[in-house]
Amino acid sequence: MSLALRFRHLPSLLSRSALAVTRGLPQAPAGCPALLLDGCRHCVHQMLLTRQMATKKAKGKGQSQARVNISAALVEDIINLEEASEDMQAVVEALKEDFSRNLSVRTSTGALDHIMVMTKDGKFPLNQLGQISQKSPQLVIVNMADFPESTAAATKAIRESGMNLNPEVDGTIIRVPIPKVTREHRESLAKLAKQSTNKSKEALRKVRSKSVNQVKKFKNKVSEDTIWLLEKQIQQMADDTAAEMDKLLAAKTKELLG
Repeated sequence: MSLALRFRHLPSLLSRSALAVTRGLPQAPAGCPALLLDGCRHCVHQMLLTRQMATKKAKGKGQSQARVNISAALVEDIINLEEASEDMQAVVEALKEDFSRNLSVRTSTGALDHIMVMTKDGKFPLNQLGQISQKSPQLVIVNMADFPESTAAATKAIRESGMNLNPEVDGTIIRVPIPKVTREHRESLAKLAKQSTNKSKEALRKVRSKSVNQVKKFKNKVSEDTIWLLEKQIQQMADDTAAEMDKLLAAKTKELLG
């Protein structure tokens, strides 16, 4: 079904819906465009009423705006909501990986693997330039024999990784003493976790903005309320994702601070 056919009756139905509200009719008129609301049995006038009253309700303590649940399949000509959701979830997964890989009280060889090293040929993970091994619980060795010209750059990257590491160079061997787990070290890691979460939220905002901009491209083709519903749905998705990030941060902070 084309986009024009799908939404062409929406303006008139919205007018009838508004009339229904004023008359207090309990049921939606025939042909209700409830296709926009997945599983909804009420007419669009109820969403419009929610829209009009949401601001007033939100001002009261303990009040929150009603949630929207739009069927992705029925608005696919405007935006791919499933793809937008996947993009937001990808940001969460990246944050989880960052927490697991780089933010541990005990530094391991795995934590050094993906430290990015800037060389004259570009950026490369440390484990692609040197052989990383753990000589003892207190010492990690990075052998740069295969790329000796990158030894200085690798040392700099390790020192600036934010893991409180102070590498020592001996020829093509980089010795990385593992710091003792102090309260200061734990608090430093907790701050890094907060910074990582903030960066992830910035990435999330970019995904949200991209989705909203996609919807706005259709503002002259579909009704204003269709655009509003979609924007609200996208904002809800972003809010839910941000809340998930906050939970991850809270759990990680508790783990790091002990």
